[in-house]
Amino acid sequence: MGIRKIHNTLRQTFSVFRYSGRAIGLVWSTSRFLTIILAVFTLIGGLLPAAIAYIGKLIVDAVISTSQINPQNGNFVNTYHPLMYVGIEAVAVALLALTQRGLSVCQSLLRALLGHRVNELILEKALTLELAHFENSEFYDKMVNARREASSRPLSLVNRTFGLVQSALSLVTFGALLLDFSGWAVAVLILGSMPSFIAETKFAGQAFRLFRWRAPETRQQHYFETLLAREDFASEVKLYQLGEMLLGRYRNNFQQLYGEDRDLTLRRGLWGYLLSLLSTATLYIAYAWIVLETVARRISVGEMTMYLTVFRQGQNTFASALTSIGGMYEDNLYLSNLYEFLEEKVPLSIGKATKGIKPKDGIRFENVTFAYEGSSQIALKDISFHIKPGEKLAIVGENGSGKTTLIKLLTRLYTPISGRILLDGLDLQEWDIDELRRRIGVIFQNFVRYQFTVGENIGVGDVQRIEDRELWEISASKGMALSFIEKLPTGFSTQLGKWFHQGQELSGGQWQKIALARAFMRTSADILVLDEPTSAMDPQAEFDIFNHFRSITQNQMVFLISHRFSTVRMADKILVIEAGEIIEQGTHEELLQNDGRYARLFALQAAGYK
Repeated sequence: MGIRKIHNTLRQTFSVFRYSGRAIGLVWSTSRFLTIILAVFTLIGGLLPAAIAYIGKLIVDAVISTSQINPQNGNFVNTYHPLMYVGIEAVAVALLALTQRGLSVCQSLLRALLGHRVNELILEKALTLELAHFENSEFYDKMVNARREASSRPLSLVNRTFGLVQSALSLVTFGALLLDFSGWAVAVLILGSMPSFIAETKFAGQAFRLFRWRAPETRQQHYFETLLAREDFASEVKLYQLGEMLLGRYRNNFQQLYGEDRDLTLRRGLWGYLLSLLSTATLYIAYAWIVLETVARRISVGEMTMYLTVFRQGQNTFASALTSIGGMYEDNLYLSNLYEFLEEKVPLSIGKATKGIKPKDGIRFENVTFAYEGSSQIALKDISFHIKPGEKLAIVGENGSGKTTLIKLLTRLYTPISGRILLDGLDLQEWDIDELRRRIGVIFQNFVRYQFTVGENIGVGDVQRIEDRELWEISASKGMALSFIEKLPTGFSTQLGKWFHQGQELSGGQWQKIALARAFMRTSADILVLDEPTSAMDPQAEFDIFNHFRSITQNQMVFLISHRFSTVRMADKILVIEAGEIIEQGTHEELLQNDGRYARLFALQAAGYK
């Protein structure tokens, strides 16, 4: 049982190193030239230390030999060899300094390139994810872990791998020199370096587990920073006097994280020091041995100098090699976060269709049911309706009734768990996702306020034509934003938001008109989705906008979510949703005649205007 446990532990430990090859491949693909230069400098740097130690031995022996030939006078007749060796050592030391500087330069350049490359891989992966991934806290923690240190770990792993090769080369040459003295000296060198390796490996695993477990707490720490330091939260934080409370939570969160770090750091430092004493003891035992051999004249003074240098550098090099192995183990642990994220399985879109089998059929929901992942509650149940080309559909209901969820199913941000949604007679799952979304212009209630220029804020509605100034103006006119845009300091070139120089802030209603204009950028879109698009506008402005909409969207299907019945009544058909189910549907007049939920809500809202 004990042997099996040891075997499993070793197998799990070494399996972690499976990412080493992938990391080297990643660095190689980032810059082949810099990787080759790094390898060359590593090779040279591994061979030079032993060569310098051996040249030092030649210098000492040559000096002693010369002084013995001319012990009484200062006429250094035979100083050629000692000076020649000094010159050779100077060149070797200069070359070693060059390799070390070259390694530093290569590592700095690769660090920048590789950091960008890894972040690019993470962002590319993020683009393939479903909306459900971002709403899953466990998966979000995985993404946070992947981003936190993954940009530096691949290069760290490659540096340590090359460092290990360099150390191995140095150890081979050091070992060859020490074997002339004694094979036991090599054994002492190896044993004396093991304690630091044990300490580093043990605590590297503990540090990684601590890093991985507390991703939610770290994310919460960043969230408190955002609340306290971002301009879009500043007004409410000040007015509700939340500052001290949030700062207190920030401090408490930090103290918890710091306490865990402090305990690990203290244990790592204490054990590292105690184990390093063993290494120091073996070093000085070897020193005493070499000195005694010199006193007994079994080795020369030059050999003593060389062996002392070799033993000290050899022990440091061997310890460095073992530390590199421990560091590689740690880097592999962190890289497991990156590759687990990059290898997360994403449902592939198998749809290829670019047109439907019934071009004039419009959109049909057929018994569509949906529940959020991990939730036992049904968000939408047996939703069925039909909207034809050119029709306007309004969706009303209380907050949380499922209105926005229905829209996200229509735009294929979610997939139904049962039932189907048809566009032009074809299931949405059979459509090419890009072609489908090109047919949809959408504005959500929580639309993004990009810190871009006015024109770019509108242009993102069709990224293929984001710089089309003529289309900006047409879309702004349709969204009724053109009149105030023309009054801005530089019109469509005005920077919006406060993050960048000379940025202008807009009112809530103006931002909504920008978002409405954005929805009209897709001139080929025959489906408009408007989720509370005018909630920040006054009733008269909203009424004017939707009267305007009806005239410019005669051939488009419009899905409208609004709480204002003065707007909703203009739709061709109205759905009333409650607790995820359609409880009523029909025209405004039909629903009033039914005297049901819609009629009561309409009467209640109308009474507020009397």
